[in-house]
Amino acid sequence: MAKAFVTGAAGFIGSNLVDRLLARGDEVVGWDNLSTGLAEFLAEARRSERFRFVEGDTLDRAGMTAAMTNCDTVFHMAANADVRFGTEHPQKDLEQNTIATFNVLEAMRAGGVKRIAFPSTGSVYGEHTTFPTPEDAAFPVQTSLYAASKLAGEAMIGAYCEGFGFRGWIFRFVSILGERYTHGHVFDFYKQLLANPAELAVLGDGTQRKSYLYVQDCIDAILLAMHKAREKVNVLNLGHETYIDVKQSVGWITQALGFKPAIRYGGGARGWIGDNPFIFLDIARMRALGWRPKVSIEDAVVKTLRWLEANRFVLERRR
Repeated sequence: MAKAFVTGAAGFIGSNLVDRLLARGDEVVGWDNLSTGLAEFLAEARRSERFRFVEGDTLDRAGMTAAMTNCDTVFHMAANADVRFGTEHPQKDLEQNTIATFNVLEAMRAGGVKRIAFPSTGSVYGEHTTFPTPEDAAFPVQTSLYAASKLAGEAMIGAYCEGFGFRGWIFRFVSILGERYTHGHVFDFYKQLLANPAELAVLGDGTQRKSYLYVQDCIDAILLAMHKAREKVNVLNLGHETYIDVKQSVGWITQALGFKPAIRYGGGARGWIGDNPFIFLDIARMRALGWRPKVSIEDAVVKTLRWLEANRFVLERRR
């Protein structure tokens, strides 16, 4: 029986991953400081005798080392994902992404754990000129502190794989949608429209083009890749086979809610500093392993919206 250690276990992707690991029979230790993760997301996991939750911070290396005892795989899902406001608190990305990843790797080294899955970001490709963008594309200048901190984490994982015999799976995500989603454009638009159905403010000019992926498709890809991709360091893009622009998403959301608001755009091709106006990843490596997304981007947007409608408590928690 496998025993997994999941950082960020009470977060959006982390909690869904915990449930999937338990469903396949693994033992799971969940680690989270509950600063952004929600204890409610672990309600199902807590019913399992194969799950143990430890409240702790990824900056506490000694605590992680102790909690990681007898685990064989780490899913390092914890991160500061606040891309938009990164320039207002740059230390967060350094501490919660880069230093935290170093602490996870050192805890693994101390405990003899050799396998790590790491969610990076498609934003590491910056404002690329090749689309869809493959994993071996040359890196341009980094455009966000979040992406820069994730790229540093990737580099450290590669170095630990070389230096200490680890095996790593690095996943460069597009934006993920689905149940337990607590930040991002669907969340922001829904919250705005609840407050004022007559108007919607949109950052940027609405032409930003992005690919999105449903959370269960994302987890399918992670688990499949860790079974089939056998390199020392495996770098894999995770995204959809197509992309949309912001105006399309606005249309789906307002239609699903039955609202016809006036749309007020914030101007420019970028919604904020570090916002890449076009993200579309080449997923040929994942497809070669036998994976492809099952849920369309439109269905993922609507599923996310319906979950938010049924779980409005998250709106209050995310003030």
